[in-house]
Amino acid sequence: MAQEGYPKNGRVILHIDMNAFYCSVHEVVQPELYRGKPIAVSGSVEQRKGIIVTSSYPARARGVKTGMLVRQAMRLCPELVLIKPNFDLYRQFSRGFRRIVYDYSPMVETMSIDECYVDITGSKQFGTPLQIAEEIQTRIREELGLPCSIGVAPNKLLAKMASDMKKPNGLFVLRLRDVPKVLWDRPCGELYGIGRKTAEKLQKLQIHTIGQLAAADEGLLRKSFGINGFALKQAANGISRSEVNPEREPNKSVGHTTTLPYNYTDRKEVFRVFLNLADQVGRRLRHQKLMASTVQITIRDPDMKTITRNVTLPVPTDHHEDLYKAACELFERHWEPEKPIRLLGITGQNLTPKEEAAIQLDLFSYEQQPKKDKLSEIMDALRDKFGEDAVLTAGMIGDNPSAHIRNRKRRGTSLQKDPDGDSFPL
Repeated sequence: MAQEGYPKNGRVILHIDMNAFYCSVHEVVQPELYRGKPIAVSGSVEQRKGIIVTSSYPARARGVKTGMLVRQAMRLCPELVLIKPNFDLYRQFSRGFRRIVYDYSPMVETMSIDECYVDITGSKQFGTPLQIAEEIQTRIREELGLPCSIGVAPNKLLAKMASDMKKPNGLFVLRLRDVPKVLWDRPCGELYGIGRKTAEKLQKLQIHTIGQLAAADEGLLRKSFGINGFALKQAANGISRSEVNPEREPNKSVGHTTTLPYNYTDRKEVFRVFLNLADQVGRRLRHQKLMASTVQITIRDPDMKTITRNVTLPVPTDHHEDLYKAACELFERHWEPEKPIRLLGITGQNLTPKEEAAIQLDLFSYEQQPKKDKLSEIMDALRDKFGEDAVLTAGMIGDNPSAHIRNRKRRGTSLQKDPDGDSFPL
């Protein structure tokens, strides 16, 4: 019977999406405080500033949404309970749900802290695809106390779309033959991978629904979107060639970003954030024995418009001073004075193992480099043993919100995709 649930040719993919993950974790850990209440995780709880990172379903029913300003959310829902983020706790639960998933297949591709794809084509011994999905969902609920939604489909694109169909605690099967009935009446903007800008461009072409996109002239799409035109039409027809990739590639970059508690305009505040970011990027580079040849900064404004700018360094580095200096120079060169900022990030790119890095030392650095390496080694050892705040440079001391970057419980480590961006899993 299990065999009958699998296609003779093709694959079976699950997309597992944890529902209101951060809030759900807090409800499990402290049910007496949070279960069933309108709650939200926010970056600056004490000051009642900043933005909503995520909200519970009772809060969402009152109009509280991710990315909303806290003061706006409080107006919509005065009884909203704000919670400090605890990313260390979230990672523990993330590892927990992925351990359950790995019991059914080694073909797991982690997309973020709260979602993954799993290819169960070779998992017939555990039952039909629906039975496996139901069992995973039940185990996550019973063993971790967390709700999740699961999409079952022949490819990653449709699995992702299916997991969004029923939330929370939903399970939805979306086969290729179901695409016209289930998806074609929906707006183009609901198709996974289409951002706001692409949706607006499609509307100007009088293409409003996924069905219209599926039937659109390929030549017109290619003329307007280039090679992505074909990908758009394929996606609208439910076709995707993207495979679940369980192999983790070596790090191509090491970076940190932080969402600011309010819109920064003061150059000194921005530079203090860069200092803390550079410190943590340098720490991670040294921990992984890597050196960066390129420094990139990320800046996002209150309208969620994101820019990145980078510079190639004269020599590779793993020292925060070099990263910090490059970030500040990029900022001065590419950002208008007093223009408001919502998010900042620093990333080290073009990484090479330290033992392989060809460092072109001039006379000064030839003398200073060993001293800098030894000092960093001592500081890292002290901070590994006594905590991130054990040894700080003068610019890092204080109550500035950027200091939270050093706190694993309160920070995130990766930049989410710009919500207006386009990402086709084809």
